[in-house]
Amino acid sequence: MEDSRLVCESIIDRVNEVFVGDLTAPEEAAGCGPGQRSRAVRGLPRAGEDAAGKGILEGHRRRNEASAVYSRLLPSDILGVSVWRQNEGRFEMVRGPVFTNVLLADEINRAPPKTQAALLEAMEERQVTIDGQTMSLGTPFLVLATQNPIEQEGTYPLPEAQLDRFLFKLATGYPANGDLENDILLRRIQWQKGRPHRRPGARVDVDGFVELQQFTETGVYVDQAIVDYITRLVRLTREHPSVAVGVSPRGGLALLRVSRSIALIHGRDFVVPDDVKMVVSDALSHRIILNIEDTLEGIRPESVVDDVLGQVPVPTVLRWRP
Repeated sequence: MEDSRLVCESIIDRVNEVFVGDLTAPEEAAGCGPGQRSRAVRGLPRAGEDAAGKGILEGHRRRNEASAVYSRLLPSDILGVSVWRQNEGRFEMVRGPVFTNVLLADEINRAPPKTQAALLEAMEERQVTIDGQTMSLGTPFLVLATQNPIEQEGTYPLPEAQLDRFLFKLATGYPANGDLENDILLRRIQWQKGRPHRRPGARVDVDGFVELQQFTETGVYVDQAIVDYITRLVRLTREHPSVAVGVSPRGGLALLRVSRSIALIHGRDFVVPDDVKMVVSDALSHRIILNIEDTLEGIRPESVVDDVLGQVPVPTVLRWRP
């Protein structure tokens, strides 16, 4: 238990070395690793979403790949392709960047729809199919995706089916105050190079990370009251008057996974309601589709989640682990 907490803290420290902003963002981002699911980072241009993603990437001593996404990117550029070797008289499978442990897709909303769809099977099934041949991906496998929310030219909105496969979506935004802006400038002065995330400093190897994921699944207790709490939150999003499509069952599973991860990060082997409340907005809001009328009035999915959170009573009595 103590070793798992220290591993989580080391990953968070690595992210904090290159990211300046919301203090809870590194914790939530690190929580996706033990939660065994992918994450999306959404932010204004140069607001730290790229640095946050690369900080997470370099916090793990695993095989990592970073792929800059552009409008002409083909599915084969991500998955791989069979290449004819004339001198050998045979086809050779050239694997793409998806065959890795951590894949960073920078500005994924610049990829055309068919390329975005190529990631669907990989993100959910942990396998890809190329020329009729199905191949399993490595363990662990995570996708970190960033997207630019303000430019429309040359971008393609991610379909709801693909958004639902991300454990949660973080919004970085600009620094909240002048002190954080100063911190960015001071760190740049102290850095010897302009790209500090390329410095050595991975904090956990593959085997240690797989053990961390397994402990999160089997060693972190979730009381029935917490399960009921998550269920009521998810179901109430479907009944909200502003919502056309509420959170799917996959959203409830995601909230459960990341709540376990947050509990582990905070040094506990059991989940409390505050773990759920800390991540509920980032875990559920991107899964909600609002009515057109409410969208035009400026209602946001995050406000719906906050409304639902205020309606569901917080459990106050939890049983000890049986």
